[in-house]
Amino acid sequence: MDEEQRTRHHHGGRPWTRGGPPWAHGGPPWVRYRQEWWDGTRLPWRSTLVLAVFVMVGSGFAARNQPGREPVDALARVLLLAGPALLLLRRKYPVPVVFGVSALALGYLLAGYPYGPVLATVAVGVFSAVVTGHRYAAWGAVGMLWAGHLLVGHWLYEYLPPAGDRAVAWGQELASAMFVVAVLALAELARVRKEQWAKERAERAAAQQRRTDEERLRIARELHDVLAHSISVINVQAGVGLTLLDSDPEQARTALTTIKAASKEALGEVRQVLDTLRTPGDAPRAPAPGLDQLPELVQQAAGTGLTVEVTTEGRKAALPPGADLAAFRIVQEALTNVVRHSGSRTARVRIGYATGRLDLRIDDDGPATGTHEGGAGRGLVGMRERAAALGGTIEADTLPDGGFRVHAELPIEPKETP
Repeated sequence: MDEEQRTRHHHGGRPWTRGGPPWAHGGPPWVRYRQEWWDGTRLPWRSTLVLAVFVMVGSGFAARNQPGREPVDALARVLLLAGPALLLLRRKYPVPVVFGVSALALGYLLAGYPYGPVLATVAVGVFSAVVTGHRYAAWGAVGMLWAGHLLVGHWLYEYLPPAGDRAVAWGQELASAMFVVAVLALAELARVRKEQWAKERAERAAAQQRRTDEERLRIARELHDVLAHSISVINVQAGVGLTLLDSDPEQARTALTTIKAASKEALGEVRQVLDTLRTPGDAPRAPAPGLDQLPELVQQAAGTGLTVEVTTEGRKAALPPGADLAAFRIVQEALTNVVRHSGSRTARVRIGYATGRLDLRIDDDGPATGTHEGGAGRGLVGMRERAAALGGTIEADTLPDGGFRVHAELPIEPKETP
């Protein structure tokens, strides 16, 4: 199956290009459109055009029902269209727009034109300003319009068109005030909802980043533990083989056999880790290592010349997979450190089973060799991370006699083995 066929098969026969459908990286079209709406990267042509038609047509009907007002002439049409024209920029420049539409509406009312849909442009400007976080500017623009309206409706109406106009009834002022309060309340609700959306997006992004970081750390720990142990074995055996190649070919052959087995095991475990990256969510092809594989680990250590004594205390129990893997890796890393950094040829591993707790202790007699064999000092850090991920602790320190001890306590909920 070639690349195009695989792509068609993956998307149900549809010949998407590499990367999936056009909106694959930005979410569905409606989600992307809503994001562009909030960010101001898309001009609101459709809604503004609908508003302009509503204002123009509605003002004509309002003029017929308000015969005492000035007729809607060319100047009125210019003022009515200027408001929606400004609203095209309401997402990018909300503050100038809300003051601009309020000033145009006030000028329209000062000229004596009929009340009505012209206030819709103010409502939209106020809504956009509040939603984008400029509530004080919106309140200031509404206050300016309100003060101008009171001044005209109750004191200056005698000097302004239309001729013979009377003061506005206070009941009408109350209705206008309720309209303004309703617009501001709806705008505040929309602002709160927008902030909630932004917070939810940030939380989802942070959670995704945490999951990514945790997975990266997990993979780094796995690769470090696998490679550090196996390469340490290979390094020791390679040194033995080179030393005995001429004097004891048979022993050198044994060292090479150990190198081959260690490298094969390391490749298998690395492949298993990489498979989880290529096919996330799939079950691993091989079970994760646990304390049941401790004998193989002891045998590998013996190949490097290290004798490992294992003792078990308490009633053995089946461990949860996460705790079992962590316990194995801690013992593996501790033995690796003995091989790499200690002159001791004996290590003691004590495994203690208790109610709700697994106790691990790995000791060596030392002394420390002071060599790092190319290591980066990540072994103890990785052990602490594994223990902390389960809510456990790690203590690692030198002993009074010059040896070294790693002591781990892991909380568990074991199931008794039959």
